[in-house]
Amino acid sequence: MQPESDHPHHRPLLALGLRLAAAFVLAALLACVKLASDKGIHLAEIMFWRQLPTIPILFAWFALRGRLDVLATRRTGSHLRRSGFGLVGMAMNFGAATLLPLAVATTLNYSSAIFAVLLSALILREPTGVWRWSAVAMGFAGVVLIAQPWSGELPLLGAAIALGAALMIALISVQLRDLGRTEHPFTIVFYFSLFSVPVLALAMPIVGKAHAPEEWLLLLACGVIGLLGQVLLTAALRYGAVANVIVMDYSGLIWATLFGWLVFTSLPPASFWFGAPLVVGAGLLIAWREHRLGLARRALMEPKEA
Repeated sequence: MQPESDHPHHRPLLALGLRLAAAFVLAALLACVKLASDKGIHLAEIMFWRQLPTIPILFAWFALRGRLDVLATRRTGSHLRRSGFGLVGMAMNFGAATLLPLAVATTLNYSSAIFAVLLSALILREPTGVWRWSAVAMGFAGVVLIAQPWSGELPLLGAAIALGAALMIALISVQLRDLGRTEHPFTIVFYFSLFSVPVLALAMPIVGKAHAPEEWLLLLACGVIGLLGQVLLTAALRYGAVANVIVMDYSGLIWATLFGWLVFTSLPPASFWFGAPLVVGAGLLIAWREHRLGLARRALMEPKEA
């Protein structure tokens, strides 16, 4: 097996930089969504304009490069299922951002790593050792500290939606891993938009309305920034392994806190600062453990020297 460092695209520092940029851009997307919602724009309309620009931009990109063949697929059914889960996940993710402080919504999203371990153990029957179970316990303790359902400091509906979004992220990750075996990453992004836009368009006669110029700019920003975030995430994985770059995802907590303070003049409640380190620590522990197990599996697969 070819060592990771010998991979023709292996550029770890570039990968880290791209993933850091992606975390910033995705935090900016949630800030745009929250601003649009505060201006009275319906969530379904925000999602419609978030998805729509992706189709012409990616189509034009591949057409100009003479690579429309990249968009060909034999897995329409898999893309449809991924789009269905993706729509639900996006609605929950954006909904949580409108109901909670940005830093809180972002941190609860990080619990997707915890749900991924639970799904692997309960559905895929993968062996789960003491390290990952300890991370799950630590992560859920952090979630309870952040939400504090007994205090009424945060809306429980918002916290529940944010945790639902994290669960959807874990489920979608399994689908993406399967689609990624045969599909180009941008093909997956393209078909997600292609199949979700018609569904969202059904709601537009009900929720769509005329907007002021600054509101149109916000909606356009949601679409362009969202696509940019997906491109940066994909590019980071082209130049580095998931286990090496995922640590940069947690910088999103810094950006979300800054956006919440600078744009919305709000900071998360005091309980957040006790729970967030536990959730982030759980995610990092799971990522580290997955990295170690991956190294062990590769070592077993490599041919032994005579």
